[in-house]
Amino acid sequence: MITKQDAEQGENSFQEEGRVPLIQYHRDSADGEDQRDKSSKGHQWIVYLSTFVAVCGSYAFGACAGYSSPTESAIEEDLSLTLAQYSLFGSILTFGAMIGAITIGPIADFIGRKWAMRISSAFCVAGWLAIYFAETPDKSVFVLLQKGALALDIGRLATGYGMGAFSYVVPVFIAEIAPKNLRGGLTTLNQVMICTGVSVSFIIGTVITWRALALSGIIPCAIVLLGLFLIPESPRWLAKVGKEKEFESALQKLRGKDFDISQEAAEIQDYIDTLQRLPKAKVLDLFQRRYLRSVTIGVGLMVCQQLGGINGICFYVTSIFEAAGFPSNLGTIIYACIQVSASGLVLGCMLTAISFFLKVHELALEASPILAVTGILVYIGSFSIGMGAVPWVVMSEIFPINIKGVAGGLATLVNWFIAWLVSYTYNYLMSWSSYGTFILYGAINALAIVFIVKVVPETKGRTLEEIQAAINA
Repeated sequence: MITKQDAEQGENSFQEEGRVPLIQYHRDSADGEDQRDKSSKGHQWIVYLSTFVAVCGSYAFGACAGYSSPTESAIEEDLSLTLAQYSLFGSILTFGAMIGAITIGPIADFIGRKWAMRISSAFCVAGWLAIYFAETPDKSVFVLLQKGALALDIGRLATGYGMGAFSYVVPVFIAEIAPKNLRGGLTTLNQVMICTGVSVSFIIGTVITWRALALSGIIPCAIVLLGLFLIPESPRWLAKVGKEKEFESALQKLRGKDFDISQEAAEIQDYIDTLQRLPKAKVLDLFQRRYLRSVTIGVGLMVCQQLGGINGICFYVTSIFEAAGFPSNLGTIIYACIQVSASGLVLGCMLTAISFFLKVHELALEASPILAVTGILVYIGSFSIGMGAVPWVVMSEIFPINIKGVAGGLATLVNWFIAWLVSYTYNYLMSWSSYGTFILYGAINALAIVFIVKVVPETKGRTLEEIQAAINA
């Protein structure tokens, strides 16, 4: 157990007393718990339904991220936008996401995970409508929408807020409702649905208008808003705010009416009671010794995920294909489809770097486009099921519930800030050295592998409470 050197002895003793029974209680009844896990497999449909509703928010996230790439030329032409105006429209998404990341953690802690998802959906719907109704100056009937660029930017900022909020609350909600034997797989669906949303936007954006594509982004938000009436709130959040009857009811509903929830409920409640006696977490508290490892893991994974170059590649994939001499429309569609496959981030970066190196030095010019496209597809396929999913899954598991809002907000904020930094610097790096850019991304991804192996703990088969005890031991 980690103790803070300058903490009072009484607090240290209390934390020790609060944690030992939880771990011992689990060990003494491991066989019985395994039997209950097996007996409950046929009664967890509500967990799957709740997960489906939540990951529709992840799909909405992907739809926001994938919107700008296939619609660029059409929006510029219809609304007479300059390249600079459209660049602002594309990049302002990350600023909205940063605002969402800052605010949604405390919101989710104060009013609950379900209401946080409602707020996220509402921002996305408002943003999509603003984009849909954007008009050229002579056609607009709304004072606030007198300039098409302004309407687009407002809408993009709003969808960015919803996107950043969903990126935090969805994996947290799934982790808190799922039993330990399903938690990892269900939380990974968050990234799968994000990639699906991006892919569908890329593909259908080539055959429907940009206004119709904006309206399609409302569909997953509507499913979330309606589905939230059918699913329970997070039991762990209910326990945290002292709603004991609702906590037991929600847990029973999630585990099945015939499932014995007494042990899990006692374990969660004991852990919550321990945490409730600790002071309310503030940002500066995250740097206390007892939380430092959790914060290092959560923030470190976000930095590794984004510094590996994903947003530079995703935002400019069309220009990469064009620069490599490959048909951009065909490449974009293949890119969208390949997001569900796997390979290696480092390998993808190295293949792309070799491609640009050959082109710069006028070597094997016929092979250069193929290497570039192969490298990008390998990269994005690997990211989709690897580094794309891992940080969000781990983040939802490693933070104690008393700091989950603050720590999760910080980690998500760092994620979106680095995303903006990578997308902003990508063109500058490519101007400096096209192949050097991808060598840099490859090196960062190699370092990320080392970080994961050395620092990130295994969470499979453990309850959230056991994970906290292991990290803080």
